[in-house]
Amino acid sequence: MADAPSACAALVRRVDFDRYLAALFAPAEARERLFALYAFNHEIAKVRETVSEPMIGQIRLQWWREALDGIYAGTPRKHAVAEALAAAVAAAPPQRADFEALIDAREFDLAGRAPATLAELEGYCEGTSGRLLRLAAALLGADPEREQAALADAGAAWALTGLVRAIPFHARARRRYIPDDVAAEAGLGEEALFALQPGAALGRAARQLAAAAERRLDRLRPAGGRARPLMLFAPLARAYLRRLARRNHDVLGPPIEIGAARKIVLLWWAARRAG
Repeated sequence: MADAPSACAALVRRVDFDRYLAALFAPAEARERLFALYAFNHEIAKVRETVSEPMIGQIRLQWWREALDGIYAGTPRKHAVAEALAAAVAAAPPQRADFEALIDAREFDLAGRAPATLAELEGYCEGTSGRLLRLAAALLGADPEREQAALADAGAAWALTGLVRAIPFHARARRRYIPDDVAAEAGLGEEALFALQPGAALGRAARQLAAAAERRLDRLRPAGGRARPLMLFAPLARAYLRRLARRNHDVLGPPIEIGAARKIVLLWWAARRAG
């Protein structure tokens, strides 16, 4: 059990490198709490990719709902992430309802349908990435209610940026997070998307999602105090969006990525400016 937090750090470094890097700019005493939280997020986010039937996915999400009993009681199940999360919760307890809402939001991944509207997609992004930042703020000792607007916008912008970058990955799995209204306005057919056919329609749809992320970033008011490190996702999101724009929102080329050294510089500069 003593090694569980370090195991979480290694997991997050491997599967969610951007969040890993951002966590390094948090106070040293709180980093392992963030690693435990982000490892938990990976556990529930990967459910859709690892099950053959939605019902099995529901069972796995329910496992984590029930695991919260032990996590909050200090008697977690024998699972490295659950044990690490119990230690994090004991140090700085977030609202359990935020964990439950985050798990509930992940049920959409199992629904087998695209969002009907851009507003529904943004709600999903707030419910997943935004809710995760609320939990992270609490683990840092901040008041999530006080910083709610900033956390929601930062989380939604980060998730929207990630979903644009992941369009080819989801299309290969015959999944679509491009909302129905956005696809219709762009003239994007589902089979053309799933076949990864290049064309102006896909670029128009990607541009609309990127624009939604940019709107969130433009209105973002940085969080203060202990929640400040959670705003470091904003400069990373902007950097990804700039690279996407330079490619005319072509998501079918090489993956839209930023080198590790460049990411570190961006985060360091943003952290320094935030003071």
